[in-house]
Amino acid sequence: MERIPIDVRHLQTLIALRDSGSVSRAATWLRLTQGAQSHHIKALEDFYGLQLFVRKSSPVTFTPAGKRLLEAADAVVPILHQTTRDLARLAKGATGTLRIALECHTCFDWLMPAVDAFRARWPEVEVDLVSGYQSDPVALLHKDRADVALVSCQEPEAGIDFHHLFRYRLMALVANDHPLAQKSVLQAADFIDETLITYPVSDDALDIIRQLLKPAGIVPKRRTTELTVAILMLVATSRGIAVLPRWAVQSYLQRQYVTARPITEAGLIADVWAATRAPDSAKEYLVDFVSLIRETSAATLTDIVSP
Repeated sequence: MERIPIDVRHLQTLIALRDSGSVSRAATWLRLTQGAQSHHIKALEDFYGLQLFVRKSSPVTFTPAGKRLLEAADAVVPILHQTTRDLARLAKGATGTLRIALECHTCFDWLMPAVDAFRARWPEVEVDLVSGYQSDPVALLHKDRADVALVSCQEPEAGIDFHHLFRYRLMALVANDHPLAQKSVLQAADFIDETLITYPVSDDALDIIRQLLKPAGIVPKRRTTELTVAILMLVATSRGIAVLPRWAVQSYLQRQYVTARPITEAGLIADVWAATRAPDSAKEYLVDFVSLIRETSAATLTDIVSP
């Protein structure tokens, strides 16, 4: 029998390269180092003596050989995923609930693509959102009122497992004619005399306060509102400044409604975690849901940062 050097890791790597558009984002998607990812590709290229994609192209440009393998990947990988899920259903059963509790107001930009993909894969699992934004969504896990909680930080708790989803960069948003718009980078001191416009959450739930301002001894004035568009309206009319992910305001930045600036030279980096009850963490559909969030976020969001 002829030996076939192609395995599913090679095919998944090619799909990730195409869908993410870059080597670094594909590695983040697959939870691989760039070295391990490059090894998968080079092994195939060495075996066939063919280059699969153009190095340093952006977005990734595939050669005819790479395009042919992508055709195979698109045909084979979905079948393998479906087979894996079918076997899991046979072994454990697939019915259940996925009640999602949210801490963050900007979740929907990356959550809905993952939920759509999950519903296609697990139609037997009932998906629901716990009503409203929760100040302590992890507590709902203990009360069996949620199956997964999406949070911005992990605080170890007995009986709870935390699964890292992704890291992203936060941006400061100021009015176009604000003096801070002339600066290339904002520092903690720039917030001293400013009103910080935020969602109605506690100080400890805000990365800008928890990571930067509180350690610097700065207690900013705050004004809160539930809606992102309301935050941007207040920023645009010089009522204060805000700190949000770029993806949450990308359309407004394209229209030059407000100005975005990085925070510190290193960047203000935030994390998103999924929390589940420890006994539930091995459930196949929960594992798949966490994986889908990582995949869809790496492929679609701006300012995702490699771990």
